[in-house]
Parts: sequence; structure tokens; C-alpha cells
Amino acid sequence: MDRHAIHIGSAGWAVPREHAERFAPGASHLARYATRFAAVEINSSFYHPHRPATYARWAAATPDEFRFAVKAPRTVTHERRLMDISEPLGRFFDEVGALGVKLGPVLVQLPPSLAFNPSVAAAFWRELRDRFGGDVVCEPRHPSWFAPDAARLLRAWDVARVAADPPPALRADEPAGWPGLRYLRLHGSPRRYYDAYDDAYLEHLAHGLVEFAQHAPVWCIFDNTAAGAATLNAFRLIEHLRAGCAHP
Repeated sequence: MDRHAIHIGSAGWAVPREHAERFAPGASHLARYATRFAAVEINSSFYHPHRPATYARWAAATPDEFRFAVKAPRTVTHERRLMDISEPLGRFFDEVGALGVKLGPVLVQLPPSLAFNPSVAAAFWRELRDRFGGDVVCEPRHPSWFAPDAARLLRAWDVARVAADPPPALRADEPAGWPGLRYLRLHGSPRRYYDAYDDAYLEHLAHGLVEFAQHAPVWCIFDNTAAGAATLNAFRLIEHLRAGCAHP
């Protein structure tokens, strides 16, 4: 069986000063980041919109094989809580469409207080799918989203559930929902956003990603960016994959 692609990167393309020598020169931080990594997750789109011209510029600054995951806006997920979202959702997809073929998964991260409501969730996924046929992943954080009926609904709309660390609920560190994509978000543990993962964890993770990739494309995003740990963890994970002849 041919192995699917494994995409490894960080949330944002900052180049920490202590690791700057690992990157080739570039005209921007993104261009430098793209000399070593082929994937990134855009989180700034959660906080404020970007013009289509901005997305187009980012796409032009990266190699052909580079891919962007993009986080859906908080207006949709946290403020309107998946309801009455036609206008902001439509604007978001009009903007990110400027990435063209470099647009990877769209990440829908839900607030911890948002419980699973089958009718609200189904209406939201229907509206999203009316606008976008590409890869979509959901990172729920309320325990009710990890029940079998929620996973079935995600599968029905071809939405993969993020495997997150630290897990906000039992089995939240396991991928579920649509099996056509595996998406891991590693936030740092025990201090979320700060702490690095040790080498034993990364070696074990590499084996897991290879297993996932036997069945579907894989994304692994390090979100422990507050103190620069994400960059080093991503480098080490790639080294473990290469050591096992499992090239990302």
C-alpha cells in the first residue's frame, strides 16, 4: 500500500532566534520558514480577517508543494456559536480561496463551553459544505462532542476530528470522525503552549504518524509556540521520520 503524505509544521511561521541558523535566507519570515517546512497552520485568521491579496501573497512566497491549514474565524465559532453564520463564513471562504491549490484543511476549533447540539451542528456543517468541498477538521473541546453520535455526524459531513494534546476529554487525543484525514494538534504538555515534547514522545509519535499514513493523509501541527518549542519539536519529529525511512 502506498503511504499518504505526512505534513509537519507549526501554528504560525515565526522563526525563533535560537533556531534561525537552521533556515535558509528568505525575503520574509514565511519564505524562510518554507525553506525547511512544507506546511503551516494560520491561526491569525481566527482573530481577524485577511484580504484575499494577503493570502495570494503568502501563496506566492512558498514553494509549489507548500500547503496552508487555516483556522476558521472566532466570529463563527466562539461569538455566534455556529448559528447565523452565513455572512462571516462566506467572507472567510472568499478570502482563503486566494490560496488556490495551496489551501489545505480548514480548522474549526470550538470553545470549551459549546456542547454538542445535533440540529445546530448539522445545520452548520451543511452550510459549510455548501461553500467548501475541501478538507475540514474540527477541534471540539466540550466532552459531549466525544460521544458516538457526534463522531457519526462528523463522518456524515466528511469532517475529521482533531487529535489534541493535552486532550480536553477522554479519547480526545485520538482521531475520529471522517477517516479520510488525520490531523494532530500538539499544544505542549504539561504547560500548554510552552512546554516541549521530549524525544521519547516524538519517536513514538513518528511511528504513529507512519501508521496513520497507511490509511489517509496526515497533518501534525505543533502549537507550543510561546517559547519556541514548536520549531525544535517539528525538526526532531522529521528527523525521527527520516531515520525510519518514512520521509514526510
